[in-house]
Order: sequence, then structure tokens, then C-alpha cells
Amino acid sequence: MSDATDTGTGTGAGAAEREFVRVDFPARHPGGEGETIAGVALVTLDRPEARNAINDALLGQLVAALGRLDADAACRCIVLTGAGERAFAAGADIREMAGETAAGLLASDRFARWEAVGSLRTPLVAAVRGFALGGGCEIALSCDIVIAGDDAVFGQPEIKLGIIPGGGGTQRLARAVGRSRAMELILTGRMVDAHEAERIGLVSRVVPAAETLAAALELAATIAAMPPLAVVAAKEAIGRADELPLREGLAFERRTFYLLFGSADQREGMAAFLEKRTPTWTGR
Repeated sequence: MSDATDTGTGTGAGAAEREFVRVDFPARHPGGEGETIAGVALVTLDRPEARNAINDALLGQLVAALGRLDADAACRCIVLTGAGERAFAAGADIREMAGETAAGLLASDRFARWEAVGSLRTPLVAAVRGFALGGGCEIALSCDIVIAGDDAVFGQPEIKLGIIPGGGGTQRLARAVGRSRAMELILTGRMVDAHEAERIGLVSRVVPAAETLAAALELAATIAAMPPLAVVAAKEAIGRADELPLREGLAFERRTFYLLFGSADQREGMAAFLEKRTPTWTGR
């Protein structure tokens, strides 16, 4: 989960005190006059001088921010983006990682925190502009949906540093694009542009660069307006597709489908359909 270049930034005690993650909840419409988007949070990786490279402090703040939003019932969808136009996140901070030892990493197991990004119940949409390399690509892969600007570049260049992806790249990239393509990209460190990333299944949609955040927020607003219990259930069922054999996955889907018939939202949704009116969701 490392970038192939040195970020050239300090990561001492001062860096740990700085806020590297911004949270806007509710999120505001881009270019709007203070209008907010109900149920949608915007989380921004805010280290633009280092192309939003992921140091230990940033990762800790990101995990904490996402955890707070995930626990807030009013938050129904989260958009994750990077500050500036140059990068979503250009990788891990090489200066910080260069001094690590095998014993130290095994003892702290700090990289286990990466799993928190992909373990949220709340849907997570990545809005990617510029570089999403190494750890930045792994964070994007941990999101449920990736909206990419046409200036986005994805890659896992860790092999060029004598290591492998450590934040889920070998597992999530293979599931997203297939074993053979993942082998090629990880064993060579080759980067792919937004259109190739869309073609191979790494991203959901490519939009003009300047429209990336707006497109992600619009999608998030649509998700946030859906019945909350069904959204969480659908996300969990789809996630199980990566983990369960087909027969077990189908059984999990059926059980979840049946259980939703005990919700007020199911009764409201079907009544509204039959009565030809807009449903009012309560999340119960």
C-alpha cells in the first residue's frame, strides 16, 4: 500500500497533531449556496501537499471519522474524496514506512485498521480524481462504489519498493478485476487510467474530472433517500458474495429478504406503490 515515490513530507510529532481528515455532515452541494444534502456525509483526505499520502495519523483519523458516521443513524451514505485535484491518495507515506521492521509491524498489527474502511454498514462512495496508488487504490477498493474523474489513475506499485500491497490490494483487486488482471497489475506495478479502470471493473463510472465530486454526491443522495434497512441489508448481502459459496450466499439473501417483511418500511413501500404515492421511510 505504498506509493512508488517519496512524499518528501515530515511525519513527526507535529504531523500527528494536525487534522488530516475533514468531515462535512450533512454535506453541501458543490457550488451551492449553503444547501445541504440530507443523510449524506462528505469525508475529505486533507493532505494535499503530499498528494494526500496516507500516514499513520491520517489513517487513524479516517478510521475514527468513518466509525462515528457509521454509528450515526442520520448518516445514510458517505462520500470519500481527496483534497485538491492531483490525487485521491497517492499511496502510503514512504518516509514513515521506511523505518518499519517486520517485528514492529507484527507486534502492532497497525495495518489491521485498514479493514475498518471496508467494514462499514453505511454505504461508502469514493470520488476519485488524480492518483489513487498503493494505499490510495486500496482505500478506493474498500469503498462500495467508485466514481472516477477522467483524470484518475489507479495502481498498486508496491512491487517496485520490494514489498506487496498490505491494505487489501491482493485480495480486493483480484475480486474486482479477476485473478489474471490483478496478477498483471500487482506483479508489474502498472498503472491504469480511469477508462481502463472502468472497462476492467475497478470503478463504477467515469465522469468529466470537474464533475467527479458532484456526481458522487448526487449518487449518495439517491442512496440516502432509499429505505435505510433495505440499503444496509442489500450492502451486506452483496458483500457476502465475495466471501460465501453460491449456495450459502443464496440462502443468506433469502433469509434477509424474508426478514425485511417484518419492517415498517416494507409495509410502507408496498402500500405506497399500490396507492401510487411517494413512500415515507422511517428506518424501522
